[in-house]
Amino acid sequence: MKFVLIFIIMITNTDSKTQYTNALIKEDSPYLQQHAYNPVAWYAWGEEAFELAKTQNKLIFLSIGYSTCHWCHVMEEESFENEEIAKILNKYFISIKVDREEMPHIDKYYQDVHNLLNKRGGGWPLTIVMTPFAKAFFAATYIPNQPKYGRSGIKELLLQIEGVYQRDTQKVIQSSLEIERILKEHKDSSNKEKVVLNSTIVSQFISDVESSFDNKHFGIGIEPKFPHASTVETLLDIYSVYNDEKALDMATSMLKAMANGGINDQIEGGFYRYSVDAAWMIPHFEKMLYTNAELLSAYAKAYKITQDEFYKNQVDAIVNFVRVRFEKDLLHYSASDADSLVGETKEEGAYFVFDYKQTKEYLQQKGYKNTQEILEYFNISKQGNFEHQQNNPYLNGKNEPENLSQIKKDLKKLRTQKEYPFIDYKILTAWNALYITSLFEAGYSKEACIYLDTLVNKLYIDGELYHQRLIEKKPKVKGLFEDYSFLISALIKAYDSSLDQKYLTLALTLNDEAITKFYKNENWYMSDDTFQTVSSIYDSSYKSALSNMLDNLLKLAVLHEDLNLQKIFKDSLDTNSLTLTSSPSNSAWLVRNYISFEKGYIVLKATKEMLKKEKIPLNPFLLKKVINEKKYLACSVNSCFAYSNNLDEILKKIEAY
Repeated sequence: MKFVLIFIIMITNTDSKTQYTNALIKEDSPYLQQHAYNPVAWYAWGEEAFELAKTQNKLIFLSIGYSTCHWCHVMEEESFENEEIAKILNKYFISIKVDREEMPHIDKYYQDVHNLLNKRGGGWPLTIVMTPFAKAFFAATYIPNQPKYGRSGIKELLLQIEGVYQRDTQKVIQSSLEIERILKEHKDSSNKEKVVLNSTIVSQFISDVESSFDNKHFGIGIEPKFPHASTVETLLDIYSVYNDEKALDMATSMLKAMANGGINDQIEGGFYRYSVDAAWMIPHFEKMLYTNAELLSAYAKAYKITQDEFYKNQVDAIVNFVRVRFEKDLLHYSASDADSLVGETKEEGAYFVFDYKQTKEYLQQKGYKNTQEILEYFNISKQGNFEHQQNNPYLNGKNEPENLSQIKKDLKKLRTQKEYPFIDYKILTAWNALYITSLFEAGYSKEACIYLDTLVNKLYIDGELYHQRLIEKKPKVKGLFEDYSFLISALIKAYDSSLDQKYLTLALTLNDEAITKFYKNENWYMSDDTFQTVSSIYDSSYKSALSNMLDNLLKLAVLHEDLNLQKIFKDSLDTNSLTLTSSPSNSAWLVRNYISFEKGYIVLKATKEMLKKEKIPLNPFLLKKVINEKKYLACSVNSCFAYSNNLDEILKKIEAY
């Protein structure tokens, strides 16, 4: 393979940020572009880098992150922009950068490596060192520039790793092969062991959630505290099916606590990714499309069940936030950063927080007579609740001041004196589809159809689904399993809402493609390429693409009257049964799938006119299908059990089925 010069000194520009250019300059990923001017001779993931490692007998330094990751920025500023550290990396290593949002299957594999080596979960930035033959033997997350936080500094660590490899090459190689063997063995053994599932999995799930539930501040676990939207939705569906008041109470108390807390942007709407404290007060300030997509669905479902306008207000606030900050040409960007500029430096949360004195004076200048009441409502105080005595707004039951909508508009204007954080302008198929599905759940069906048509038009080209694109460029990365999974869900929702056959037809086409591409030997794989990573049923940052796909199979089985799809669901459920029973609260969406399998999706069939004119009551397991028959028909996957001109009669039979 021809050697490509990747490290060019830009003689015409002496600015430290643009003095160097590496191979990432050729990439589309905004995250990789952020590192294109590092003095580190970065490569993108690909054969060129791996061939160089082998021919030059150099270790591989792999760094995985994403564009809005705070600690990724810190490690870049401390180490990857440091010329001394760059010299070490360039001399002894082939350095590879991966955008985990662009290549989630690669990230998933190396997160498993980190888990194995460190006996705990990983995160980002993820740091992996591999042999020249791309076998991992070292894993860490953020590594400081100098020894601190009880961790070695990166300079010493890199030299130590290189020294160990040179002194005992065979031992390092053997270690890397053993790691690979253990990971494969663990995967194979977990798939071989199968257990019989029964309805106790639901009570076990509720018990597991309850055991980790924070009854003081509400939510799951302590700090850092995540939204766990898939768990909330599953609890709400359990209430809908079993009338379990405990499930409803945990779900709604958590939703209310988050909505009132600092994890919710009280000024502009939209939820941050997680809270660093147990009380939902101080968030990690990045906003992700997937977080807001899943919470949109959860709040919409809570509103349908309770009819409490509190939840409807949150639904509308999320939709407005996404429309203002993330929407472009009817597509949606992936995330916004936690950090924003203060002078020449970036600080976490700088755009979002408020200074007490400045805010008070600003409100007074705006003519507000109740300035102190406003400050107390948003908990903006002299002492502050964040760094440098700044304040992240949250609510704690104070009476709502008059003209709250106008107050928020004015506080937003005050914010805009600062620069809004960086927005990652990647259009990810999976995350867009996840948001569109939630829009249908929230009742924004017209907008959802428009967004879905645009997404399909821009990312499904000449019969090929793509994973991502930049709006102004053609897509390059072919669709991954999660793209198929979440897009099929959106298409099924679109069909159920519009009854337009084109959505069901495309859903069935993509479903067939997904089975062909990703379903092999009773396992579902995250990609259809040489890097094979088995998809997991665990819900992590967002709901499991595998669990979501299994839900698609059940729905399409009954809509298309295809028992083979139900068999694939059952086989996949059996394959993952041991994992599910060992920790059902970590696989909430699969628990929900088990309920839908046991209860059974029902499809209500009639003409489009009949289905459109009637108001069908809330039922998470009831679907609709157009047929040329002027009576209502209710069917399960393998039989029809009710037939009548009277919808109420049919609905009673569905309820009793």
